[in-house]
Amino acid sequence: MADPSRVSDAGDDEASRPYRPGYELVAEQLLDYIAEQKLRPGDRLPTEQGLAQILGASRNVTREAVKVLAAIGRLSVRRGAGIFVAETSNGLVEDSLSHFRPTSMEDVLMLLDYRTVIESETARRAATLATPIEVRDIREAAQASLAAAERNDGHEFARGDKAFHDAVGAASHNLFLRSSVAGVRRLASQSDVLLFHGDAPGSLEVAARQHLAIAEAVAAGEADLAQKLMVEHIATTRSQFERKIRDRLFNLGDRATATEAPTRPSTGTRPDDRQPPPRTSAS
Repeated sequence: MADPSRVSDAGDDEASRPYRPGYELVAEQLLDYIAEQKLRPGDRLPTEQGLAQILGASRNVTREAVKVLAAIGRLSVRRGAGIFVAETSNGLVEDSLSHFRPTSMEDVLMLLDYRTVIESETARRAATLATPIEVRDIREAAQASLAAAERNDGHEFARGDKAFHDAVGAASHNLFLRSSVAGVRRLASQSDVLLFHGDAPGSLEVAARQHLAIAEAVAAGEADLAQKLMVEHIATTRSQFERKIRDRLFNLGDRATATEAPTRPSTGTRPDDRQPPPRTSAS
């Protein structure tokens, strides 16, 4: 595996990269290590000190990376036992998804493709099968997301967004579809944390108004329209993610400084010991 403490000597290239905190870099490297070693849920990892040596990082930064990955459900830290690849809480999610890389453009776009397939079908079925109570739940969640978006309240928007998609999934009256929607959104939330630090990747109000349009199509029993609107909703999310990921990984960020951490930590220099910022979930 590539040593994360090594980069090219091209100073100009390094200066053009945005600042990324050390723990974030090491978390990304640790996910790559798990995939390269073909570790499965339940497998034990080396100790913090062992991981620090493998990844070429300080122990403090490695500890913070482990904490972040444990917080998003990728690792399990058991006192006195060690660090393990987390067991999935969703039996329907295959073990291979334990290798999902939330900072990889390729993996995120594959996830959004899958989400398009699953959620467009749940919307179509919801428009056919939703009960009056389920229609009410979908509408109320959509309205809550819009109210939060208009206040620019990302935390409350995330709650409304989750409630909306969960309500559509429930109205599909298919346990497997509903469970798949929940599993996909859990994976997407990992990108929110590691790439965006909990910020939404795009306009909250655009997403909320799309929720309302889908809710009205479901309420009217217009299955084809509900499906079409959900596809458009996820396509909007996809374009926002693509733009945000490119901005984050390839453009010079406002926080860049002369001592910024490069995408691959520098020769003989360990990723910095900055602590991760507080997290808020967003969709």
